[in-house]
Amino acid sequence: MNFDPDAAATPGSGIFGLPCTLAESRIVLLPVPFDATTSYRRGTANGPAAIRAASLQVDLYDRRFGKVYERGIFMAEESVQIRSLSESAGTAAAPLIAGAGTTGDPKADARILAQVATACEQVNDIVYEDTARVIRDGKVPGLIGGEHSTPFGAIQACAEHQDGVGILHIDAHMDLREAFEGFEWSHASIMHNVIHKIPGVKRLVQVGIRDFGERELALAKSQGKRVKVCFYDDWAEQSLDGTFFRSLCAAAIDPLPERVYVSFDIDGLDPSLCPHTGTPVPGGLSFNQATLLLHALHRSGRKVVGFDLVEVAPGEEGSPEWDANVGARVLYKLCGLG
Repeated sequence: MNFDPDAAATPGSGIFGLPCTLAESRIVLLPVPFDATTSYRRGTANGPAAIRAASLQVDLYDRRFGKVYERGIFMAEESVQIRSLSESAGTAAAPLIAGAGTTGDPKADARILAQVATACEQVNDIVYEDTARVIRDGKVPGLIGGEHSTPFGAIQACAEHQDGVGILHIDAHMDLREAFEGFEWSHASIMHNVIHKIPGVKRLVQVGIRDFGERELALAKSQGKRVKVCFYDDWAEQSLDGTFFRSLCAAAIDPLPERVYVSFDIDGLDPSLCPHTGTPVPGGLSFNQATLLLHALHRSGRKVVGFDLVEVAPGEEGSPEWDANVGARVLYKLCGLG
């Protein structure tokens, strides 16, 4: 690739200012601009475009992951169909979300739930087919959301292609609710759906967790060794008591099988790094801690077969693009795993 990684991004260049074509790229990024079930505040559907714009300012040599750009990284165009589904389903879902799961009219509730479920299932199908195509081409898929419901199809495709995968899930939330506000395919239900509907996922390791319900905790415990939860307050306490952070990372990674999918919800980070995300929670990993965790996974020798970055939401027009700036840098490090 005749490319100067230290030069400014040229007009019309791709993600991270790269000139890579799809054929030249090992890593293929799939934007999924969908956020119909977001329960606190919407905006993550605009995350992929904001990350793409911010990526042009990322310096391309990474001290821990090296010359990531040499892998070749290509970002596909947004799906007009997914954007349309997000807008129509989001409009339909709004009254139900405003009523904390009910409009007061059971028949209206049922109609809304059916419409949103149909939209989410269509998104799942599109994402599955797009991801499966990337895998068949011998490339590594990376999904950019959108809300956290969006990677289901990608995880399904990766798990079916491999002989069992583990998931490293970085998040403030467990996302183990059977449904939230009535929505089966809620952003708060992604890992519930994964462990119940994708048998190829053999192990789920959750890091950064600090906001969850009692039933989610009970479900995690009921799964035995299949689900390992690394609670953020435990990590904070152990760090204060002198445990090295690298040791915490090693203990989290140890149960994962050889092939790993990484699901990175940006709200797993401290909210100062993602102030406009849909459901921010105090606490969380610093940027350096997240980088060290990903690097520990990389150094473990495990094969990362796919990844996603979700819940990045740009601020209001005219505000600094801090969320996208951080998101683009997290994304580049995720590309370094592929």
